[in-house]
Amino acid sequence: MLADLGSCLLLAVALLGPGPRAQAMKGVKCGGVLSAPSGNFSSPNFPRLYPYDTECSWLIVVAEGSSVLLTFHAFDLEYHDTCSFDFLEIYNGASGDKGNLLGRFCGQVPPPPFSSSWHVMSVVFHSDKHVASRGFSAGYQKDVCGGVLTGLSGVLTSPEYPSNYPNNVECRWVIRATGPATIKLVFMDFQVEGNAECTYDYVAVLGGPGPAHGHHYCGSTRPPTLVSMGHELQVVFKSDFNIGGRGFKAYYFSGECQEVYTSMRGNFSSPRYPSSYPNNIRCHWTVRLPAGYRIKIFFLDLDLEGPNSLTRTCDFDHLVAFDGASEEAPLLGSWCGHRLPPPVTSSLNQLLLLLHTDLSTTRRGFSVAYIGGQLGWREWARWPGENGVVPMNVSCSRKYVQILISAQTLAPLERTKVYLGSRSCAAQEVGSNFRIQARFDTCGTESQRRNNTSVIVSVLYIDFSTSEQDDIHEYEVLCEPRRKEASVHLLSGSDWLGPYAATVEHLQEAPPRAEMDTLESRVAMVAQDTSDIIFLGLCILAGVLMVIAIVVLMLL
Repeated sequence: MLADLGSCLLLAVALLGPGPRAQAMKGVKCGGVLSAPSGNFSSPNFPRLYPYDTECSWLIVVAEGSSVLLTFHAFDLEYHDTCSFDFLEIYNGASGDKGNLLGRFCGQVPPPPFSSSWHVMSVVFHSDKHVASRGFSAGYQKDVCGGVLTGLSGVLTSPEYPSNYPNNVECRWVIRATGPATIKLVFMDFQVEGNAECTYDYVAVLGGPGPAHGHHYCGSTRPPTLVSMGHELQVVFKSDFNIGGRGFKAYYFSGECQEVYTSMRGNFSSPRYPSSYPNNIRCHWTVRLPAGYRIKIFFLDLDLEGPNSLTRTCDFDHLVAFDGASEEAPLLGSWCGHRLPPPVTSSLNQLLLLLHTDLSTTRRGFSVAYIGGQLGWREWARWPGENGVVPMNVSCSRKYVQILISAQTLAPLERTKVYLGSRSCAAQEVGSNFRIQARFDTCGTESQRRNNTSVIVSVLYIDFSTSEQDDIHEYEVLCEPRRKEASVHLLSGSDWLGPYAATVEHLQEAPPRAEMDTLESRVAMVAQDTSDIIFLGLCILAGVLMVIAIVVLMLL
């Protein structure tokens, strides 16, 4: 009997105690600085099970001017759909800055090869207090000539650029965009030994349309800007046994870091907006309309690293607009910090917006809307105010969305011209405001999933139409019921804004609580979150019933 009791106690200690493998984690040394031109590293105990509750960080540093190519030989970590338990994080630079994060991985599918856009890369391994697997094994190498590039943007140069490249060299870069996105390649400098058919030294681009598909470039004429047909582009550089040149320098832009817009109106934002944008990127957005049109850009939000404290110039992260399709076009403006710039207008039918970020400090980024028009410059200059977007305040509860717009802003528009989803959900005139308050199951709202988050999507219409011209503005209204957060985005507006145009500076995608309180104080009826009241009532009722049940049992 005592032996059985002792066995039970030992089993209890084994089940409830930390166990030998959990204790083995104490004193585990892992991570460090890897500075050799190439090397290998792995999780602790690999290929045996890694210890619990462990965090390792490797900082890979190679020669300045080089990049790091990271590949995985084996990978087996505890799986979770969001990798919240055991995971591996890869950073394009230092791990302390979340803007550098390239990805978080778990499970048994190895991460793809990664190439940094500069000479530093970080890898962080984390395990929790439960469930262990074999871990991972990886290798890295200094990548000065070719490699796999998976970042949003980066730079390619010939070996030893801007000095003359060596003889008998062959480099192959594979640029891969995530998802179905395309890749844009822009050559900034080009000087390669030339001949009629580019058979000696050359740069070949594979995976693009037309002449870019396998075409060779040489000489001193820069190749045109090239866009891939799919999500992968290959660049090959080859030199023969004699005669060289300065070589080339090119930037690539992929995924959400490069877009070309051809519709008459639209909006776009920095990568990962409103979360922090990545470090060390150069992103291109081009608006290209038919000949005879001009483009007007409205800044809805701007939050970049501030100017240099000594020079007061935008030397770090900055947003630049060019009056044309390339960086050689006239400059329309350069901005940083968080002060909203006024709208800018192109003189012709193309406009380029470029975002440059450095190796430290990231912020929210930017959001802009644009409209194209055939009006002449003088006509545009006579438009009232800074035209574009109607100012409004949007708030959400767990079941309702509420929209408030100053009636004075839309005067002399009638309330029936402002509606959510359909004209049957028109605004009410309450005090000096137009107000729409609607449940999520009415007025054409629908539930969607965006960035792994459940949101309620509605479309707000403001009808400025006249007898001569149709003119209906559309706004997308997004609600996150759990967080009770709301945002609004311009979907479309007319080329002619008429006398009803409002200033873009007042648009707030998530209005401060103080301003909402000020607006709502003017409204006779203040909406309450009925779902919270119902929930509280149910809790009180349950408590009362429990007390009654206890009293009845005691009496029995």
